[in-house]
Amino acid sequence: MSTEDEKLLKEAKKLPWEDRLTHKNWKVRNDANIDLAALLDSVSDPKDPRLRDFGPLFRKTVADSNAPVQEKALDALIAYLKAADADAGRYAKEVCDAIVGKCLTGRPKTVEKAQMAFMLWVELEAVDVFLDAMEKAIKNKVAKAVVPAIDVMFQALSEFGAKIVPPKRILKMLPELFDHQDQNVRASSKGLTLELCRWIGKEPVKSILFEKMRDTMKKELEAELVNVTGAAKPSRKIRSEQEKEPEQEGPSEVAGSGPPEECVADAPQEIDEYEFIDPVDILTPLEKSGFWDGVKAAKWSERKDAVAELTKLASTKKIAPGDFIEICRTLKKLITDVNIAVAVESVQAIGNLAKGLRSHFSGNSRFLLPVLLEKLKEKKPALIEALIQTLQAMHNSGCLTLADIVEDVKAATKNKVPLVRSLTLNWVTYCIETSNKAIVLKVHKEYVPICMECLNDGTPDVRDAAFSALAAVAKLVGMRPLEKSLEKLDDVRRKKLSEMIGGSGGAPVGTSSVTAQTSGARISSVEASDGSFVRRSAASMLSGKRPVQAAPASKKVGAAKSGVNKKGDAASQLKPPKPVEPEDVEPADMSLEEIESRLGSLIQADTFSQLKSAVWKERLEAIVSFKEQVEAIKELDHSVEILVRLLCAVPGWNEKNVQVQQQVIDVITHIASTASKFPKKCVILCLLGMSERVADIKTRVQAMKCLTTFCEATGPGFIFERLYKIMKDHKNPKVLSEGILWMVSAVDDFGVSHLKLKDLIDFCKDTGLQSSAAATRNATIKLIGALHKFVGPDIKGFLSDIKPALLSALEAEYEKNPYEGSSAVPKKTVKASESSTSVSSGGLDGLPREDISGKITPTLLKGLESPDWKVRLEFIESVNKILEEANRRIQPTGTVELFGALRGRLYDSNKNLVMATLSTVGAVASAMGPAVEKSSKGILSDVLKCLGDNKKHMRESTLTTLDSWLAAVHLDKMVPYVTAALMDAKLGAEGRKDLFDWLSRQLSGLKDFPDGAHLLKPTASAMTDKSADVRKAAEICIGEIVRACGQEVVTKNLKDIHGPALAIVIERLKLQGAFHETFESAKAISTGTTSKSSSKVGKSGSTGHGDRIPRHGSRTVSSRVISAKGSRPESIMSVQDITIQSQPLLNVKDSNKDERERLVLRRFKFEEPRLEQIQDLENDLMKYFREDLHRRLLSTDFKKQVDGIEILHKALPSIRKEITEVLDVLLRWFVLRFCESNTSCLLKVLEFLPEIFDALTSEGYIMTESEAAIFLPCLIEKSGHNIEKVREKMRELIKQISHAYSAAKTFPYILEGLRSRNNRTRIECTDLVGFLIDNHGTEIAGQLKSLQIVASLTAERDGEIRKAALNTLATGYKILGDDIWRYVGKLTDAQRSMLDDRFKWKAREMDKRKEGKPGEARAALRRSVRENGSDVAEQSGEIARSASGPILSRENFVHPELHMERHSVPRMIASANGPTDWNEALDIIEYGSPEQSVEGMKVVCHELAQATSDPEGNAMDGIVKDADRLVSCLASKVAKTFDFSLTGASSRSCKYVLNTLMQTFQNKRLAHAVKESTLDSLITELLLWLLDERVPRMDDGSQLLKALNVLMLKILDNAERTSSFVVLINLLRPLDPSRWPSPTSNESFAARNQKFSDLVVKCLIKLTKVLQSTIYDVDLDRILQSIHIYLQELGMEEIRRRAGADDKPLRMVKTVLHELVKLRGTAIKGHLSMVPIDMEPQPIILAYIDLNLQTLAAARMLTPSGPVGQTHWGDSTANNPPPATNSADAQLKQELAAIFKKIGDKQTCTIGLYELYRITQLYPKVDIFAQLQNASEAFRTYIRDGLAQMEKNAAAGRTPSSVPMSTPPPASINLSPKFASLSPVNTNPLNDAKSLNTKVEPMNFSLPPSYVEDERASNAVNPRGTTPDDSEMRQYLSGNDRFPAGVTSGTLDAIRERMKSIQLAASAGNPDPGSRPVMHLNGSLAHGHSNSHVSDSANADNPVQSGVLPMDEKALSGLQARMERLKSGSIEPL
Repeated sequence: MSTEDEKLLKEAKKLPWEDRLTHKNWKVRNDANIDLAALLDSVSDPKDPRLRDFGPLFRKTVADSNAPVQEKALDALIAYLKAADADAGRYAKEVCDAIVGKCLTGRPKTVEKAQMAFMLWVELEAVDVFLDAMEKAIKNKVAKAVVPAIDVMFQALSEFGAKIVPPKRILKMLPELFDHQDQNVRASSKGLTLELCRWIGKEPVKSILFEKMRDTMKKELEAELVNVTGAAKPSRKIRSEQEKEPEQEGPSEVAGSGPPEECVADAPQEIDEYEFIDPVDILTPLEKSGFWDGVKAAKWSERKDAVAELTKLASTKKIAPGDFIEICRTLKKLITDVNIAVAVESVQAIGNLAKGLRSHFSGNSRFLLPVLLEKLKEKKPALIEALIQTLQAMHNSGCLTLADIVEDVKAATKNKVPLVRSLTLNWVTYCIETSNKAIVLKVHKEYVPICMECLNDGTPDVRDAAFSALAAVAKLVGMRPLEKSLEKLDDVRRKKLSEMIGGSGGAPVGTSSVTAQTSGARISSVEASDGSFVRRSAASMLSGKRPVQAAPASKKVGAAKSGVNKKGDAASQLKPPKPVEPEDVEPADMSLEEIESRLGSLIQADTFSQLKSAVWKERLEAIVSFKEQVEAIKELDHSVEILVRLLCAVPGWNEKNVQVQQQVIDVITHIASTASKFPKKCVILCLLGMSERVADIKTRVQAMKCLTTFCEATGPGFIFERLYKIMKDHKNPKVLSEGILWMVSAVDDFGVSHLKLKDLIDFCKDTGLQSSAAATRNATIKLIGALHKFVGPDIKGFLSDIKPALLSALEAEYEKNPYEGSSAVPKKTVKASESSTSVSSGGLDGLPREDISGKITPTLLKGLESPDWKVRLEFIESVNKILEEANRRIQPTGTVELFGALRGRLYDSNKNLVMATLSTVGAVASAMGPAVEKSSKGILSDVLKCLGDNKKHMRESTLTTLDSWLAAVHLDKMVPYVTAALMDAKLGAEGRKDLFDWLSRQLSGLKDFPDGAHLLKPTASAMTDKSADVRKAAEICIGEIVRACGQEVVTKNLKDIHGPALAIVIERLKLQGAFHETFESAKAISTGTTSKSSSKVGKSGSTGHGDRIPRHGSRTVSSRVISAKGSRPESIMSVQDITIQSQPLLNVKDSNKDERERLVLRRFKFEEPRLEQIQDLENDLMKYFREDLHRRLLSTDFKKQVDGIEILHKALPSIRKEITEVLDVLLRWFVLRFCESNTSCLLKVLEFLPEIFDALTSEGYIMTESEAAIFLPCLIEKSGHNIEKVREKMRELIKQISHAYSAAKTFPYILEGLRSRNNRTRIECTDLVGFLIDNHGTEIAGQLKSLQIVASLTAERDGEIRKAALNTLATGYKILGDDIWRYVGKLTDAQRSMLDDRFKWKAREMDKRKEGKPGEARAALRRSVRENGSDVAEQSGEIARSASGPILSRENFVHPELHMERHSVPRMIASANGPTDWNEALDIIEYGSPEQSVEGMKVVCHELAQATSDPEGNAMDGIVKDADRLVSCLASKVAKTFDFSLTGASSRSCKYVLNTLMQTFQNKRLAHAVKESTLDSLITELLLWLLDERVPRMDDGSQLLKALNVLMLKILDNAERTSSFVVLINLLRPLDPSRWPSPTSNESFAARNQKFSDLVVKCLIKLTKVLQSTIYDVDLDRILQSIHIYLQELGMEEIRRRAGADDKPLRMVKTVLHELVKLRGTAIKGHLSMVPIDMEPQPIILAYIDLNLQTLAAARMLTPSGPVGQTHWGDSTANNPPPATNSADAQLKQELAAIFKKIGDKQTCTIGLYELYRITQLYPKVDIFAQLQNASEAFRTYIRDGLAQMEKNAAAGRTPSSVPMSTPPPASINLSPKFASLSPVNTNPLNDAKSLNTKVEPMNFSLPPSYVEDERASNAVNPRGTTPDDSEMRQYLSGNDRFPAGVTSGTLDAIRERMKSIQLAASAGNPDPGSRPVMHLNGSLAHGHSNSHVSDSANADNPVQSGVLPMDEKALSGLQARMERLKSGSIEPL
């Protein structure tokens, strides 16, 4: 790319997105689209506000005329759609229309991306817009654009399904495409039609579309429809469903398998043809048919024919609405016709009308219903059948609803004829069953009483019908509506109704659960959403091109949410990886000729011809040759299918010769075993023939071998599945029997892991065992026996309902094939493993498990809690019955509630029920398997408590349950419960003895069982039990424990054992042969000589047998973690540990803490660590911790973890600095330990943590926000530990953290703990809130509104929580007094009463302890703030961060504070509920912490708002007095709040500071009251923060930058302008380096100062720009003095150097001076009272003023009063006029002439008018119009009107700066559009609302001509330029002899004469000029002037009252002061 292009692109990046995307240069647009796509890829939050900004841009970008740009725009759109959510749909219409218009005819890649975008719109639920766009697209005249539109509709339908993409609209589009002239469009439309058939069925499509097609297309489609098999399933979900979708789970797949579920899931979506059919008018032909005459005929046949004609006409599918009232009246009469045939025909006609008219027939239906119901009394079957069909049709068509028919049904159920009553109720039952739940819910109250009444009917049919109706209601809405009604029934009827409901109630539940599971199994969603897009054509549906089945998911999807899961890089998006498509298993037909053509030269031609020979020998010879040729082929993979097809065709499976058959089978076997992939379609081609060959004894061996080879190639699951149907349907019984025998061998070879066992068992039961052939039954028994070897006796549960003879044969077979379990290893393996679903469908342990959640009904659970013991027993037995029905194999789904109910029965008062429950719990555990551990919710502990019963039967039942539980889960999972039970004192001696005996039995068969070590302590304790039986049992048990655990494990756990038990264990160890040295080391550990912590760790009742890391399967750690099994005791140091001792413990060289902390999610709520977080922690531990240390920390053994902590503990004093760098890693590890809840490790951690924080505090390190976010949520959540000791340690740790870190920052975490589900945690957090209020009330003062959370806890049921909440609120009352009621929120009367009582008690307690009254301390401290402000400055917590801290603070120069220790500071600074008045608010702002000061600022803002809203009140006067103090406080607070927010805190305080300043400076009175020094510090602070690079990274950084900009502009607008000028000119000097924060980059202070100066220059430009209108508001003397000081400090040499270097600050000063001279002309010389003009050498400013006067006069931009250019200031005619012109009249005329000239100039007319008005006021006797005799009348009128306007303005108190300009103001500074604003970013300079700073790097900006062009401008009058350059300056300043050395007489004369002239001019007015004090200037003034200050401009005398022109008054004042100084000789050189 050329330099120009690069520059263009670089410049363009600064433009807004819209400008970049619509730029005229295509490269810029291309680059913008690429950048936009990258940006959108990084957006992770669908609610990101940027997405809303980008949405409208795409309608233009995708329509770009440049093809590559258009493609990149589509990439950006795709990225946008992946990042956005459904809210983006608002832009869909415009964007989709643009894509349709411009993209579908582009490049193939562009079309593909356009289709991808359409798919994403559908995913975002903009389906209607998508289809609208498609309707436009298919009407495109270019066929090339129509095909992609059809294809994308096809793909949307196939992937999202018919629920998302409505087929109705597609069906309407298709007819016009069938006749399209382009064949590709026609082919695509056919493919789309076939896809519709897959979704809504063939028949609806045929009926709707076929009549609109040509015959040829109908035939083609009919042929294609044959190939459409199976039903479609959506493979992709819309975004909202993806977000709700849970992670994919195995059990749901298991549950979703099986034929019944598939049937439910595969049902095609029903579509109503009615909506697509055109209505037919039947009234007109009915009139013509003679219907009306016919129905009145006397003959019944004529009446019947007339009605039959109506029936025929009404049989059309959709009837046009019309007036059918008269027809219905006629039919009503005919229903009661005496001839039954006429009545039947009439009823049928009504049915047809109802079907055809639907809702349009509802009124007529209600009219006819009573007659139809009455007619049910007829006994003629034909009439009854017609009535029933018509009634059902009326309901199905929507003519009648349940609500419509209530009254008619009531009447019918009271009919005398029982048949009417029963059939009516049957019809009601039908209506209920076919209605939806919502309708039945509305009307069930009407129907239940009707049915209940009919239950008492005397006719059984009526009663049965009523029962059915009630059961139908219960099916839909449950039992609740029937409960009250059932109470009225007797037991018999109630039982019958319950049976009917129970028998039918499960169906809907089961169906719904199946649907849910099926959808769960189909969780795959879309690979296309994850970044790849597979373009599919609709034409691929046609023969040979389409997959027949709906494509299932081919892989597990990593993330269900495709929109959030981010894409890869750009390359991967443009070239998506080809997805693995599912294999097409159905072989298509292929002719022999096609096979021969495809074979080519693969097989010799003569071999092929011989295979077709009729002579068997030739065929045999050919097949042998064929076999040799095939064996010679090296690469078979590409030819497998064609070779197999050839053999299936010739010689084929009908070959009669056995030898040829054998050879064919051998060849196929060879191909299947040799090819790397053998297609399943080849298996299907061979399977039928091969099964027949198996039945033939001559070819059986070869065929069985071939089938086994097929299993190796494709998996036995597929072969078995295909063989079931072949074997079942085959006529030859040998095929079935021999096939089953082959299956026996296959099960032996491959095991059952690849089989769907449920299908196999069903096949055996339904086909094999039911066969009449004995050989088949025997083979099936062998097959079941083979299965028994792999799956065990559980298989018997599936075969319990077969004949006893077969059962006995099966039992014998089971004995031959005993269960081998895991030792049964398959002999052969499968080359290509099958999909995960087929493998997992068999379940983890083989046999399928049933989902019983639908049977665990509320009735069942409620029955288990019934007060009647018989009912409870009945429901316990019903649970056992459910288990029996499920073959004692169930899924855990829905069993949590069941276990909860059974737990209650374990405490039943009836002991028989407890034993029955124990038996049931054991049965449930056995049926559920390993999953019972998670679902049981700790019921095992309740089971173990039953051992405390003194009845032996109860204890035996409990032990039986334990045996069942042990069979389901491993003993290590039971150990924690058993340990807890053994420690339970309530477990009697007999119970402990039985439990020890049971344990001994279980341990006797175990080896290497380290978890048994947890049993050591309770067993050792039991050996000192007072019961001899217990001691004996415990002794036996401990022997088994020592044997099973091993010596090493036991030795390590000896520290938990004390006293006599220790000696017994040691004796056991000696018997086991343990070393004496090992015993000594263990003894040393157990005595606890090293530290107090050892004994504390020992008290462990933990379950610390597992660790998160290996549980999640981390590969990284598994290779490093040392297994606890067989390892030596840790007391003996390993050789590896010795070799690495020389390395440092922590390696922090490469630590990138900032990057790690950036990834931390800062949340207050605790979330369990995720797998990826644990893996990151492992990597960090390995990276930064020494190997021996991280090995211990990552160990699964908690003892090694404790050792690791001890290593850190010992090394802590020497690694304090290093530990700060990895503190976040260490805290993450501590969080993991907290989650594990191993008590020993947890106690060790809690002992170590306080020491860490102490060490960090001593190092001056304060925990960062990220570290707090890592650790505090977990610490708070776990603070409610169930062990008191742990809770105490956690409580103290939290208090320590809140003191060392920050109470204000800790408080939100504690508040989150109040919402915990753990009651203990809530109690602890409530107490901590009280602690913080009592000890850190000031720091959390701003967050006390959260006390309402504590107050709400007083309504909790738990008494402990209520007590804690009341105590905390009482503490608050002690501190806050009655103000606490403001924070507790809305309370009930009971709560208020409780609180009131507690507060009174607290007040009494305080009185007893002489602590004063509640809230008293707050008032005293509030007073102390004002008295001792400087002493308590540090108490807010603003302790300066030390150098080790991560945040660099800037020293505050306005209010330097003393750094004090926290403990020496008083506890509180102000009231906890914030300040109450203005002064207290200022105190809090000045001395409080950033968070506290917010409360003060709220009060200030409130006061300011009130004072502003009441301008006539006195409130503003008081505020004006404090304005300077307020701004001073706020200026000092700016740095504090920003530093505070940079630590990671909220930016709330920053926003408040800036807002308060904004409100202050919006009021001009307040702004003018701010002193210059305060303004200096404020402006400096604001500009520094505008330049600070850290601000954009803060919370709401962009908003803060904007606020800083707007505030700065407001200050420049409203502050006293003289002070603003002086401050800004002073700030042009280099800033003191200490004012800057330490460099965060390599940027030098010089570079920073340059940026700062640039900002100051921009502020000055803003002030200078409006100088012309504000010239009377500024004190020119002070401004000139500041310019003078600036120039003098630089010196002439530096000025020359800077002028050459293009120095911006110097040029700005020159510009300001130039503008002042231009506006005031020669009168500027009268404003130099503060400049020592007689110093030597002469001030530089004088030379610049003269040069400006010269150049401006030369350019005719001013009218001088005399010749300019004199080099000596004492000789100027302005100051020393000749006597001839020195009279007052001459002076006045001269002034008037200058004024009239100004009025004549458009630019200065307003100023001129104002000056003329002032002259008329000063000289009322002078006739100014006498001077205008020669002027035109119009000019005089203009002046007269102008003076009148000026008089009005003066009366209103307005000056020229505030009056409206009659003409545009003079453009004194010609600002170009290039001229930059105050911001370093190049924005519009004239728009004040634009920001001062949005980016740190300053850009180039232009300045006014006098500023930019080096003060040069070509002018005809003065060729050297209009402003002085350096050569002129040298000319002025080189000759010092021209300037007097001291005070000369000429100078005094000049000043004296000037004063006289001014006094003469003022003689007509008030002569009192009013003098102005002189500012002290660098020590140049002596005698009494050194301490004087410039008076504020707000207090200056009013020019009108003084009688002197404003500037002349100032000039006079300055000249008088100069006279005094000259006379006294006090002026000294600088």
